[in-house]
Amino acid sequence: MRYLGVTCVAALFLAACGNGGDKRERPAPLVEAKPVGQATFSDAVDAVGTALANEQVILSAPVTERITAIHFTDGGFVPRGAIIATLAQAQERAELAAAQARVQESGLQLTRVKALKDRGFATNASVENQIAVADEARATAQQANATIGDRIIRAPFAGYASLRTVSAGAVVTAGTPIATISDISRIKLDFTVPETQLTSIREGQSIVAMASAFGDKPFRGTIATIDPVIDPTSRAVRVRAILPNPDKALKPGMLMTVRILSRERTAMAVPELSLVGDGEDRYVFVVNDDRKAKRVKVVTGTHQNGVVEIISGISPGQRIVTEGVVKLSDGLPFRLAEDTPPAAKGAAPAASGH
Repeated sequence: MRYLGVTCVAALFLAACGNGGDKRERPAPLVEAKPVGQATFSDAVDAVGTALANEQVILSAPVTERITAIHFTDGGFVPRGAIIATLAQAQERAELAAAQARVQESGLQLTRVKALKDRGFATNASVENQIAVADEARATAQQANATIGDRIIRAPFAGYASLRTVSAGAVVTAGTPIATISDISRIKLDFTVPETQLTSIREGQSIVAMASAFGDKPFRGTIATIDPVIDPTSRAVRVRAILPNPDKALKPGMLMTVRILSRERTAMAVPELSLVGDGEDRYVFVVNDDRKAKRVKVVTGTHQNGVVEIISGISPGQRIVTEGVVKLSDGLPFRLAEDTPPAAKGAAPAASGH
């Protein structure tokens, strides 16, 4: 019996030591807090657009004919009215010469008939008939001259020529492209904006555009035109902005991102990491003297540069938890770095005795 009692006492002692030795109170989580500040916000409309030349035209052969000369270089600048290419025109020049000869002959004949009429040897009908013949000859000459002009292809405006794809001596059919002339002194940037954001844009408004080819370099311009018709399929409106391009860096066909800034304002701002989501609602933890987490619902606005606009729910200068919100729940005690005594921060753990 004595042996059994001793055994039971020892077992109870060991059990008590095993349970009580590891049981410690969990410390309150350590978080950081800062006062609610202010920041400048602006509503932004983001879009993706395509760069277009200020003016661009594809010059094509008007008739089926042989090219006799090319007058531009690949990518070269051509002034307005410069000859781009010349097509064969020997037959047309021969026809023009014949027409001009008929004009001269009909003019001389008209002079003779008028002289005879003055002497009473010709009638008014004879004079009128010869006038008609002379007019017809001049019209034929003009037509022959216009036919020759169609075989001289000129630049309608100043710009840069495309890469050449045809050579002198080649026979081209009507409609064959010979060169593309692009005026890139400025760039038209077309993009679309959802109809829900239509009230955020207006003609004359500034935009900032960027192209991946130039990294973070901004290109600034203004909205020139807003299409008066909304696409019924996409429910978006087409917008055209104008970007100056003095150094010719931007090229037609470039894909560019567009940002339109509007309604600039100063408002309360909190770091994005201080917000807690619950469905569609957003909350922050307010710091009170009792050091217990108090979750407060806030109404948020624009997200910008790592901070979030606060429309309502808290007041400027009010302290909120900015780091460590994942450790908290409503009513849970917490600690701030300022609450921990300096000695306790650097104290080493006590050695356990045996």
